[in-house]
Amino acid sequence: MSKGGNPVKINTWQYADPEMAIHGKEVIHTLTTAGYEAYWVGGCVRDELLGRTIHDMDMTTSAEPEQVIALFPHVIPTGIQHGTVTVMQGGHPFEVTTFRTESGYTDHRRPTEVAFVKDIREDLMRRDFSMNAIAMDEHGKRVDPFGGEADLRAAIVRCVGRAEERFEEDGLRMLRCIRFASVFRFRIAYNTWKGMIRRKEGLRYIAMERVRAELEKMLAGPDPLRGLEMLGRSGLLARTKVPVPWEQCEAQALSGMVQLPEELRWGLLLLSCRLTSEAADELLRAWTFSNAVRLRLVHLLEWERELTDSAVRIADSSSTSVEGEGINDEPLRRTWIRLLIKWGRDTSSDWLELYKTLPASFRKLPPQAEKHVARMAELAEAWTKQTAVVRIKDLNITGNELVQAMNRPGGPWLGQTMERLLLATACGDIPNETEALLQEAKRVMSSE
Repeated sequence: MSKGGNPVKINTWQYADPEMAIHGKEVIHTLTTAGYEAYWVGGCVRDELLGRTIHDMDMTTSAEPEQVIALFPHVIPTGIQHGTVTVMQGGHPFEVTTFRTESGYTDHRRPTEVAFVKDIREDLMRRDFSMNAIAMDEHGKRVDPFGGEADLRAAIVRCVGRAEERFEEDGLRMLRCIRFASVFRFRIAYNTWKGMIRRKEGLRYIAMERVRAELEKMLAGPDPLRGLEMLGRSGLLARTKVPVPWEQCEAQALSGMVQLPEELRWGLLLLSCRLTSEAADELLRAWTFSNAVRLRLVHLLEWERELTDSAVRIADSSSTSVEGEGINDEPLRRTWIRLLIKWGRDTSSDWLELYKTLPASFRKLPPQAEKHVARMAELAEAWTKQTAVVRIKDLNITGNELVQAMNRPGGPWLGQTMERLLLATACGDIPNETEALLQEAKRVMSSE
């Protein structure tokens, strides 16, 4: 407690950053001292009751936006037309929204009409789920007209009021419902599930970046398979603007998903649907993934396809093994190095992580080809460390030097020759020395 025992300085929050909590309480106290009602509301109250880390704090008040602005020195009018401003207090942002009712959800996402009210219960009535419709005052007293605390204790996601109305107002709430159930490991109340099934056509109005954001949070959670199972059972993803080919997904491939970092979980999901890299690229673009994430996942699928194709070809070749002997590693090593040159070390690391989670039976390869895949995975890290040269700029010769040595103008031959030199050097056939590279280039050119 600070000097003088100022109650504002007492932090009653266990799961929020202490500084953020104290400055949030200052905002609440300033509003109540000025004669207004003010509460923490929504996710921060829910997460405190669940014992989850709180990252931000939203508030609701009977004060209208202009009245809030008049009370604080630094206020950002982030959504003033809907009654929301951001109060900066002690370096922390707090969204403060006037008690309001909403109507006219013509785009199935945002209200077209907002009316300010003076009763906190009217404000809580417009919210999505009972767990998010709990408010708490500066003394810790909670307002919970829809049984949110009881639902938290019972581990249930339940809509406020009639589920069909809540989902009709905002179609994204259906995905939020499944995301909460997945991340919190909650059940979905019967009437809420039924309302979702009846209103799932409303998802076609929702922008794909919003859909993707919800799925990213779900996949990043502790039990993404639970969420994916509910998505599959509900059929929601077939109703989005860009449907996901969920019916192609093979559940056995997803069993190790929790072992993977977040972005690679998407790679596993795409692979489980047996999408080609071209189809995956089209889907990821439509789902508004960033170029960096999209290319990472597409390259991963390309690597998987090329590696397994090579494993089958090598298994079919009689020269790759000798009767009574083990696998001949050399063609496998050269395959790995070729892929390393083409797609890079990052993609090789991604593939190895994915390989550890996939059951061998998923690929449905002939037994000998599957052995080759396993052998490449076993020796990959050693091969990668041994491969010092993986890019043309790593070669101790430049294109200009090659042009001068060959005494001929540049053209397609130059790139092709540099690529052959890179592969030969990476495989250890020739040393990465200028003279040796020149001699090899001359040999290649003379043979052609």
